[in-house]
Amino acid sequence: MAIYDIAVIGGGPAGCMAAITAARLKKKVILIEKNDSICKKILITGKGRCNISNAAPVESFVEKFGHQGKFLRTAFYNFPSEELVEFFRSEGLELKTERQGRIFPVTDKALSVVTALKNCLKNSGVEIISKARVSVINRGVNCLVVKISGGQTFCSKKIILCVGGSSFKATGSTGDGFEMAARLGHTIVPLKPALVPLKIEEKCVQYVQGLALKNVKITVGTGKNALVSPIGELMFTHFGISGPLVLDLSGEIISMLGDSESIPLSIDFKPGLNKEQIERRLLKEIKEKCNMDIGNLLKGFLPQRLVPVFLQAAGVAAGKKANQLTSDERAAIINFLKSFPLTVTDSLPIEEGMVTNGGVSTAEINPRTLESKILPGLFFAGEVIDGFAPSGGYNLQQAFSTGRLAGESAAEDI
Repeated sequence: MAIYDIAVIGGGPAGCMAAITAARLKKKVILIEKNDSICKKILITGKGRCNISNAAPVESFVEKFGHQGKFLRTAFYNFPSEELVEFFRSEGLELKTERQGRIFPVTDKALSVVTALKNCLKNSGVEIISKARVSVINRGVNCLVVKISGGQTFCSKKIILCVGGSSFKATGSTGDGFEMAARLGHTIVPLKPALVPLKIEEKCVQYVQGLALKNVKITVGTGKNALVSPIGELMFTHFGISGPLVLDLSGEIISMLGDSESIPLSIDFKPGLNKEQIERRLLKEIKEKCNMDIGNLLKGFLPQRLVPVFLQAAGVAAGKKANQLTSDERAAIINFLKSFPLTVTDSLPIEEGMVTNGGVSTAEINPRTLESKILPGLFFAGEVIDGFAPSGGYNLQQAFSTGRLAGESAAEDI
């Protein structure tokens, strides 16, 4: 039976960084990947450009991960985004910072990131086995035993489990790690999709599918517990809504939805104006274009494709002359410009989410080392750990940071 210092299970960003780190600390490392090559999910991130991290300070990363941020603080401080940038620069890959602090490779190609990681793994002496699915992890005598499909067995002093979540299953994230962790005694926080489009009850969205709206806000729920978004971009789809604004809030919205069949959502098309300002502008337009159809007049307020849908929802005939509008119809238009009502019924399934919400409970992982509190010698890194952040490079940085910390910690005392 082959014996290794460290076996890394999963060849995503967390696994690659863990393996590279441990190998550079002079440990004998094997990386086991079930796909035919590493980092398949990276290739589709950032629309193929790979938003690898964010230039925000560490405490912003902690904040973005919400209640799990405190757990991740050590990992982020141990390997912050500026050190990740320097790591890739040392591997010959230059990175650049764009709006909202998002960091991309200067090539604008995710493949460049994967190539850099592959070269680094090779140069660090990491042994890689691909097309190998881990079927069993057992306790052995002074080691942990790993059995892969086909019957091959390895013995390793330490194991780092970083096989991703359950999102984008085509890239290999099929939830294997959760099953392995559960068999070894770990609690799995229930899995839900995050960074995922939402389904909308109203059929009107079908008529504007593909339409993107910039500089809008959404409000989900009602009363004191309503969730109000920042200003951002939203896109209509044939089943509902998507876009950065929706994706970033989808995890919270799904939690708000809970066991309910639906939850109200409204779109503020004019977040920079209050109702009084909109009313003054509308009355001015009506006065100047009194004989114009209201459908044409509203093209100055909304995208042309959206106007018919908007007016139907507001109960106003598109062909009605502007000067024929009743006070109630004007009020409806103003109200709908500030609060266009929709109903969220569900999200796309977890397989369609960009990341997984849920995973191995952080209560059972040492935040300073990422070692299991249940099984000594077992470490976790990446998306398999419970917790997620909005888009913007935060989740990939989590993978690299936890991978680095797990690799360093596992290499100690060997």
